[in-house]
Amino acid sequence: MSICDNDIILFHQACREIINRERASMGIGTLSEKTVHAVLKRFYEPDPEHQEIPVENFVADILRDGEIIEIQTRGFNKLRRKLDTFLKYYPVTIVYPIIHTKWLYWINEETGELSPKRKSPKTGTFYDAVPELYKIKMYLDNPNLHLCLVLIDADEYLLLNGWSRDRKKGSSRFDRIPVELVDELYIGGPADYRLFVPEGLPENYTSKDFAKAAHIPVGYAQTLLGILYFLHVVERTGKSGHSYTYRNTFKTPE
Repeated sequence: MSICDNDIILFHQACREIINRERASMGIGTLSEKTVHAVLKRFYEPDPEHQEIPVENFVADILRDGEIIEIQTRGFNKLRRKLDTFLKYYPVTIVYPIIHTKWLYWINEETGELSPKRKSPKTGTFYDAVPELYKIKMYLDNPNLHLCLVLIDADEYLLLNGWSRDRKKGSSRFDRIPVELVDELYIGGPADYRLFVPEGLPENYTSKDFAKAAHIPVGYAQTLLGILYFLHVVERTGKSGHSYTYRNTFKTPE
């Protein structure tokens, strides 16, 4: 799904509003992981009247026009009890942010000195959602459950409080500040998970073939194929050595 200019403008507005609000109160970082969460909540629903709405014994991030939107930055296993309740009454869209490009800053807690920014060598992709999706695999075939994966660029601030000599290994994350909206992938239902299947696969393939085509680790490919098999996006056709072989249950465009 491509990002339009208006989306980028609205995203920047959300960033400015949340960051300025935090600076005016307690300061960026005091809410730890919640800056990304707050920006995305503001981006997807600017009206506070539709935010933080009680539903049974839980609180939905957004409830608007008969639909719930939950912003989840990590720990999808924590969503299970909410989903058990929410899906009885409403369609639910889980918004999951993935850091695409990240610039790192190190903070010296004793002096308050901030290091020059350094670009992380890792580039995030939609496949980074795989471990989290596995935690709620049993819900993914529910037609009322939707997924919105959001690629964002962000500044990440870390404290120099680790155990290594340079105090970086084992350090604590102070905050992540979104700076750019890169892309979105919307999954409207079980059939849309075919979007995770890369091009260039043979008719019958293994997890190693899948990993190579998708440029992901074999472990991720095995987990993802288990999810796609559960959702009937792929089927098992046999074995090659100790590995299952798969083929798609859908036709790819010629």
